[in-house]
Amino acid sequence: MVMDMKKVKYPFGSTKAKVGPLEKLSYANLDFSGQLLATVVNSYLMYFFTDVAAVSAAATGIILLIARVVDAVGAPVWGTLIDMTHSKFGKARPYFLWLAFPYAASAILLFWAPSLSPAAKAIYCGVVYMIYGVLYLGINAPITTILTLITSSPAQRVKLNSWRMVGSQLGVFIVNSLTLPLVAFFGAGNDVKGFRIFIVIFAILNVCGTLFSFGHIRERVVVPNSQRVTLRKSIHAMNKNWPWFLIVGGNFLFWIAQQGRQQSLVYYFTYYFHNKGLVTFFNSIAIIQVIGIISIPLLNKFMSKSHIWALGLAGAVLGQFIIMFAHLNVVGAVIGWIIANIGSGIACSMPFAMLGSAVDYGEWKNGVNAAGILTTVGSAFCMSMGMGLAGALNGGIMSAFGYVANHVQTAHALMGINISFNWVTILMYALAIIPALVYQKYENMEKDITAELSKTRE
Repeated sequence: MVMDMKKVKYPFGSTKAKVGPLEKLSYANLDFSGQLLATVVNSYLMYFFTDVAAVSAAATGIILLIARVVDAVGAPVWGTLIDMTHSKFGKARPYFLWLAFPYAASAILLFWAPSLSPAAKAIYCGVVYMIYGVLYLGINAPITTILTLITSSPAQRVKLNSWRMVGSQLGVFIVNSLTLPLVAFFGAGNDVKGFRIFIVIFAILNVCGTLFSFGHIRERVVVPNSQRVTLRKSIHAMNKNWPWFLIVGGNFLFWIAQQGRQQSLVYYFTYYFHNKGLVTFFNSIAIIQVIGIISIPLLNKFMSKSHIWALGLAGAVLGQFIIMFAHLNVVGAVIGWIIANIGSGIACSMPFAMLGSAVDYGEWKNGVNAAGILTTVGSAFCMSMGMGLAGALNGGIMSAFGYVANHVQTAHALMGINISFNWVTILMYALAIIPALVYQKYENMEKDITAELSKTRE
């Protein structure tokens, strides 16, 4: 059904197609609010399992991997549900309303650590983490999908995505700056109690922020098949959609590196530097990623998105090498960390901004706009699976090298921590450069595809 865009009514009676400051802020706030819980999971869950909940490193790695296998099934399901959704709130937008409370509740249960036997506790952690992962995909996927529905302009998508990523990094900064200090404050020596109080407070903030953004964002882009897209049609949109496959491959490799680096950071500074206070310090200065993110629209005036993506990944590799060669020199590690985070900030942002063009390519080539499944697999699935595989790699490596929680580590165990934090990170970032550069061929086609789709949609 083709709709006259002049007659489409948006919330609050507005018929303006322009994306105003409040809506940009609300879009940024979606990821800001989401990171209030997601960053606690991404940065501290592995540490919480091994050193607070007393689950073995090997069991933790298995839990993280199995949960991500569940996500492998859940991601396309959520994407298909979004494509098939046709409500008064739109296609992607209603999921922020429907899943805000269940998602926050699952995060609380994840950091609850009930008093159970070791085996029962491992089962509890595994089951709750799988539930959390499914709900995380359900509420995170629409954040990327709705970008393709707010505007059809590739340039506007890049700018809006920069707003989103700045909001994301502010959320990451707040969580990483406050988690360990507040856990210590609330727990007064009891980390289980500290994590429980901390996660409840941040879950409430997450729900309030998500509902605020739900009320202030709009879906504008209306395409002929925007009402319902079946799973079969969604899969058809992937057929020979090479730019999408490149983004998925590169983004998946990026998140293995990114999540692996973040998960192993707490072990690296706690046991390698023998200074747990550095964990909060280094996590705090990671806000420097914002510099890379806000530079993207400016860089895009002189460079292609493909080359900006590759440049960010190269910066992340360079910074990690500097950290590794700095050994126990804190100043050298700080310099490397700053360079690595500016690079990873750029590399993190680009796939989200580029997925909209991959959705357009699928519509142009196959006649199906499957924004839900294409953006879900390209974003939330890659993040979730990257985190799971990174956790399995880190847990397996640390276990193989003899890591023992809350003990002075042997030289062999320290080598395992070093491999997890540095070498695995460097390898995955470097491999992601390949699809980033190959994508240039399809980026050259974007203007013509956008023009043709504009005529088709009219």
